[in-house]
Amino acid sequence: MDLLLFFFFAFLAVAAAINLVVQTHPISSALSLVGVMGSLAVLYLLLGAEFIAAVQLIVYAGAIMVLFIFVIMLLNAGAEQHRRAKLFPVVAGMPALFAFLALASYTISKMFPRGLPAVKFGEFKGGGAGEIGMAIFTKYLLPFEVTSILILVAILGAIVLAKKEID
Repeated sequence: MDLLLFFFFAFLAVAAAINLVVQTHPISSALSLVGVMGSLAVLYLLLGAEFIAAVQLIVYAGAIMVLFIFVIMLLNAGAEQHRRAKLFPVVAGMPALFAFLALASYTISKMFPRGLPAVKFGEFKGGGAGEIGMAIFTKYLLPFEVTSILILVAILGAIVLAKKEID
């Protein structure tokens, strides 16, 4: 049953991600991103990481997507204009894409040889609030603080840009 749920929600996440890129209207793309985030939350649940799944839904599918949709509506962005595709990028891009994928898969297979098998449902013990809190505030304290400083700088930059437009 777990395998069937995994394949269903993995397919749903990939389909929503493809729809995210293919859509021409920004609101439809944002809603497709909500589908990706929801599917990822279910995949985290299948791994036994309930806390990470809850954070995925609350923070990303909830708060961040509301912010994205608010910005899209604030900008009053319409649908993209359809332009005719050129033939050369498609013809040159496909072999380049396959070469890149082959090189990336070869590099990843050499860097990460066969590892541990995937854990079954409920056997993963690293997704609780205690384990994540200990990891963030011990091993990953510097990246956590640098990220908070970057977010603060982005907020200050948004305030400065908004103030210039008001004046």
